[in-house]
Amino acid sequence: MINHALPSYLNADDLGPWGQYLQQIDRVTPHLGALSRWVETLKRPKRILTVDVPIERDDGSIAHFEGYRVQHNMSRGPGKGGVRFHQDVTLSEVMALSAWMTVKNAAVNVPYGGAKGGIRVDPKTLSKGELQRLTRRYTSEISLIIGPTKDIPAPDVNTNEQVMAWMMDSYAMIEGNLSTGVVTGKPISLGGSLGRREATGRGVFVVGREAAAKRGVAIAGARVAIQGFGNVGGVAATMFADAGSKVIAVQDHTGTVVHQGGLDVALLHKHVAEAGGVKGFPGAEAFLDRDAFWGIESDILIPAALEQQITAENAPTIRTKIILEGANGPTTPEADDILMEKDILIVPDVLANAGGVTVSYFEWVQDFSSFFWSEEEINARLTRIMQEAFNAVWEVAQDKKVSLRTATFILACTRVLQAREVRGLYP
Repeated sequence: MINHALPSYLNADDLGPWGQYLQQIDRVTPHLGALSRWVETLKRPKRILTVDVPIERDDGSIAHFEGYRVQHNMSRGPGKGGVRFHQDVTLSEVMALSAWMTVKNAAVNVPYGGAKGGIRVDPKTLSKGELQRLTRRYTSEISLIIGPTKDIPAPDVNTNEQVMAWMMDSYAMIEGNLSTGVVTGKPISLGGSLGRREATGRGVFVVGREAAAKRGVAIAGARVAIQGFGNVGGVAATMFADAGSKVIAVQDHTGTVVHQGGLDVALLHKHVAEAGGVKGFPGAEAFLDRDAFWGIESDILIPAALEQQITAENAPTIRTKIILEGANGPTTPEADDILMEKDILIVPDVLANAGGVTVSYFEWVQDFSSFFWSEEEINARLTRIMQEAFNAVWEVAQDKKVSLRTATFILACTRVLQAREVRGLYP
């Protein structure tokens, strides 16, 4: 990796996900032409807010949690990105996620910049009351920099519609008026959008169908393996199964289940809801350990869990034709190179999982106009945008003879830096 002038708050010996993002920027820089004079803009978040989040526990004790909100780039519009509650959240991770949001929003051409938030907490250790107090306190601490025209949070890992409702209400109490557009991914009763919960998984399916057509893989009968069976992986599994694909393997934090004839996805959803994970699913013919999952032969592989899951260590064992990155940053740059040598087509996260932010954009627009669309309209608009974005990236990849990831970065970074250049520097 190129030596970068790093901020003092990062460890140069262990950059984490931010280092992965910097490598991706290094790879796109030679393709930016005259705009490369602005590339350092992409290597520095515009704003980083670190907050202390104190709450009173149910037992009367006081607990403190570390929270972040990072706004990476807002040249094209207000910040947009999720909030995750996870015990392993780090500043490096939130920085990288905010930067990937910048690229993602530009790739599908919605008028947002990139942002992200997080709290270092295991939400499973909190009661519902404690979780609400944590959410409301965090919202109050970051309220200085969020707003419907500033930065619009959304759900991410371990956050959901209820958390967004608490955030929206807290912001309304602070501002003295109800601004439903301050967050997306809200309940329908509070200005949420139809189709939002399924949007990310649906987007993965749509680009998967486009990629399969390019590679001559028939969706009907295609063998699909999925890591992660939450909102993204679970919805994608249902859509591929409904299209006639065989979901042959699913892995989550509890284990790996396999059935070469195809798992019954509907029954697996029911089992997960009751058991808390895929482990012990009676419809499986085999249960594998964590590492063995990557060696399962498939036509389509969907990593839809956390970052840095496909590495230089396990990439050589992967046997598939197409990888659809449902998660953010699941493949390291070293693994990218190995998979390219194996002629595996990777549809990158900044394109494949952009369905969620696309429908978040629809929700934001509907909130401003107080006019709401049907789910059929929303799904049709989402499908069109995802197809157009995939085909635009495919053309760049063919023209430049680069991977789809680099092509997505070329397209997105060009849009971001063109906006930066035409706006100029203030003062």
